[in-house]
Amino acid sequence: MAAASDERTAAEVSGLRHDEGVRLDPDRLGALYAELGHASAESVVCRAMEELAIRITDMQRFLATGEHDALYRSGRLLAKVADQIGMTSLARVATDVCLCAERRDGAALGATMARLVRIGDRSLTAVWDLQDMSV
Repeated sequence: MAAASDERTAAEVSGLRHDEGVRLDPDRLGALYAELGHASAESVVCRAMEELAIRITDMQRFLATGEHDALYRSGRLLAKVADQIGMTSLARVATDVCLCAERRDGAALGATMARLVRIGDRSLTAVWDLQDMSV
């Protein structure tokens, strides 16, 4: 009887799709280009995107090693850089990761970091696409 119950439960399990959009502030990116000029702004954005990718990788390592204080500091910097180039979703999720790290909430921290990685990948792609449209 228990086997039938287990089969029924397994059949009822469904996968979750993480198909969340990202929010960019094109006005912030446009203001950066207007203020610095195309070449300088592109250089700033490229450096910022490299920094964001490095920070996300560092944060994953800090999560794996339980370095909550380093995770928090890296998340604050990531949020600041993301905000400066108009990656509003990424900045918000980085702030959420910081709150979870500060509270030492392991379950929420793991889930929020996974979300940060997903949003980070999509945000970086969206900014590249936005830059390509401005050329």
